[in-house]
Amino acid sequence: MHSPENQCSLIQEHQRTLLELAQSSIRHGVAKGKPIPVELAKLPPELATLRATFVTLEQNGDLRGCIGCLEAHRPLAVDIAANAFAAAFRDTRFPPVRAEEIDSLEIHLSLLTPPEPLRFTSEADLISQLVPGRDGLILEEGWNRGTFLPSVWQSLPDPRDFLHHLKRKAGLLGEHWSSTLRVQRYRTEIISGP
Repeated sequence: MHSPENQCSLIQEHQRTLLELAQSSIRHGVAKGKPIPVELAKLPPELATLRATFVTLEQNGDLRGCIGCLEAHRPLAVDIAANAFAAAFRDTRFPPVRAEEIDSLEIHLSLLTPPEPLRFTSEADLISQLVPGRDGLILEEGWNRGTFLPSVWQSLPDPRDFLHHLKRKAGLLGEHWSSTLRVQRYRTEIISGP
């Protein structure tokens, strides 16, 4: 369901560099137990800008790990290396990636735009503003918080279902509604590779 708006604005060479960095960080993690150190001085300036990213790992079409950050707080290349390592070894839903699995992993990098708050008066109003396939959402209510990347639309294409599942992910009831509910929208640029 990735639309053309999801394609990455980075040139192919930089996209390849980030994919190689993600894979190298996973290999380094198997050998050393930590992400690969990133030498920013050796990389193009586009890869040193502050960006928030998620790294998703799949194996045979199934999720194998997904970790990321919603706020840009470190250089893009560093964020990719750290999140690739974390997706492979720190996603508590899965056992750590083993060396023999690395070559079978599909790596998907999601580069997030800065989140923007949505203004709405009701759940129906909020749902009417959602753009399936393009919008990632951050939902917050008190201490409860959850996010869905735009790629989640592939398995939850109905906006009402998307929102209700996101509420549950945030620890709320799917039917929960209150005037203090906060929702932010972001988009992603996608880089995928073996």
